[in-house]
Amino acid sequence: MIVYLVRHARAGRRADWEGDDRLRPLDARGRRQAEALVAQLAGREFRRILSSPYVRCVETVMPLAEARGLTVEPDDALAEGAGSHAALGVLLGVGEPLVACVHGDLVEELLGEKLKKGATAVLDLNGDDVEVLERLEHPA
Repeated sequence: MIVYLVRHARAGRRADWEGDDRLRPLDARGRRQAEALVAQLAGREFRRILSSPYVRCVETVMPLAEARGLTVEPDDALAEGAGSHAALGVLLGVGEPLVACVHGDLVEELLGEKLKKGATAVLDLNGDDVEVLERLEHPA
């Protein structure tokens, strides 16, 4: 099953944000990265967009959802600190190609490597086996 795993776009520095980190929004560069995701995934097939419920993740995939006439489906299993086991369960449970916006910790757990903010890894999921087919760097 194909999953377009998106690391949320840039949202400024965590240390500079006052208040609940779950509410930290994208910064100007992050908004450009989110808009660029629409063109980056043009022609790619998916019918659902899942996201960590954190504001910066939802905002990253919102332009894509609007362009495709889809809704963003927040899921706590994709939140920061939720772990790869919970995330894989949700992703595999969908059973069709999808976009999932997550945090850096989950990207590292699933892929064993880092992904730049706003970038996408095209994955083939087969049970617990995660194969990276392609990496799409953000153009913004």
